[in-house]
Amino acid sequence: MNEVNNTLLGPLGLADLAVSLPRAVRLQRLVSQLKAQFGCHAVALLQHEDDVLRPVAIDGLTRDALGRAFVVAQHPRLSAILLSRELVHFEHESTLPDPYDGLVDAMAGAPLPVHDCMGASIQVDGHRWGVLTLDALQPGTFEASAREALQQCLPLVAAVVRMGLLEQEVQALRQASVAASEPAEGALPAGSRMNLIGHSAALQQVLHEVDVVAQSDLPVLLMGETGVGKDLFARRVHERSPRAKGPMVHVNCAALPESLAESELFGHVRGAFSGATTDRAGRFEAARSGTIFLDEIGELPLTIQAKLLRTLQNGEVQRLGADRPVQVDVRVVAATNRSLKEAVAQGRFRADLYHRLSVYPVHVPPLRERDDDVLLLAGHFLEVNRARLGLRSLRLDAGAEAALLRYGWPGNVRELEHVIGRGALKLLSRGVRRSDIATLSADLLDLSADDGDAPSLMHTPMHPHLVAPSTKEPQQAQATHLSLRAQVDALQRQAIEQALVESKGNWATAARQLDVDPSNLHKLARRLGLKA
Repeated sequence: MNEVNNTLLGPLGLADLAVSLPRAVRLQRLVSQLKAQFGCHAVALLQHEDDVLRPVAIDGLTRDALGRAFVVAQHPRLSAILLSRELVHFEHESTLPDPYDGLVDAMAGAPLPVHDCMGASIQVDGHRWGVLTLDALQPGTFEASAREALQQCLPLVAAVVRMGLLEQEVQALRQASVAASEPAEGALPAGSRMNLIGHSAALQQVLHEVDVVAQSDLPVLLMGETGVGKDLFARRVHERSPRAKGPMVHVNCAALPESLAESELFGHVRGAFSGATTDRAGRFEAARSGTIFLDEIGELPLTIQAKLLRTLQNGEVQRLGADRPVQVDVRVVAATNRSLKEAVAQGRFRADLYHRLSVYPVHVPPLRERDDDVLLLAGHFLEVNRARLGLRSLRLDAGAEAALLRYGWPGNVRELEHVIGRGALKLLSRGVRRSDIATLSADLLDLSADDGDAPSLMHTPMHPHLVAPSTKEPQQAQATHLSLRAQVDALQRQAIEQALVESKGNWATAARQLDVDPSNLHKLARRLGLKA
């Protein structure tokens, strides 16, 4: 017991608390050290929010577990740990279902055998923050001395968690200072969280931008492909802004009939048109002191665009049929999956309105540019479908993970959600029992690399000799019957292989030769089946 505790007090207690580390790194080092010192197979640190427990650091669980949200009411073991003031130990005879069935790396895809499990609620400044869980496949691992050692380590675990929270607060203050030059009132709402899942650099950069601009009152234009979750980013702008206590009104401009668009947005008075029997406020008035989210703004009719421009310029709306305008205090966030610049050039969108809306443009990255976020998001959708369908466990096998990482995701996060949901239903249709550990394989996902509009080196300048027609005539002749996507893939694969040969296997040199970012080259090579 003392040996375990003293080891933890060394590298984790003093060294890690005395240096500045990113929160994710600090917490990951904590769980990894606990796993090593207690000789167990899995350790997880989960944060409690909105009646769910979300993993923030794991060691020994499958990668998708980090994206899952465990509803406390659905997991009796986690519920018992969270609500207890004492360390909880589940004997190997316990019949309570384990939330990690099928998710422990050492037993991936198989039900957890007779095993030891212990955990504790983590208290920070007198408040319940979350839980720590440890699982060992060998019964008897967590004997009395191990439980006592973990009990003594809990204050240290809480200190590490608290340090991470302090670093988050410091980061929030830095973001606020960056935005200080913009007109802003109020402060970041405490505990405001959005369900935006992912750890990739591309996502974190956008989240940082959103958090900074949210403190101002500037109009924001969210640009991104269909299915990337622009509505979640819009809600984050609202929730992180001084207007968070006000309403947020969502308007789908693509669903507004031109004949009713003016009335829906700006309201009308009695008698303004046939059927207008009473005065009615529009969406802008409903969003007073809050935020209005104009989704698919590029679909708004030109006649309405002129009226919207006046609202943005003067802060007022005029109900249809009314004589006088009404002042409204509203922050505008718009979104589009089209190029508004092209729409302006084609005369389909007003240039003056475009410049008013795009005071602060934000590019939401497609899923294919977010590295392994696809697995975290898949974990989230797996847990959602597990609960919805009443399954004991729902997981991915190695082939399914590889297929998800290889696919280009033209439909982005929305497509991933549908793929996981469809795969889970197919499992049930094939006779999988709800009491089994349901495993999704690649064939259930119906993903074809040819269907995914993945990033292409053809969009990036290359050296002329790398895009010239191949001198391997048999290969070229053989490819004539293939799809365009397959032929492009073949050309990209050949270009990468040639660059690697010329650079003697050095990927960084090959990336410079191909004039692409090294991380993008690795992602493309992985999709094409090339390994480092």
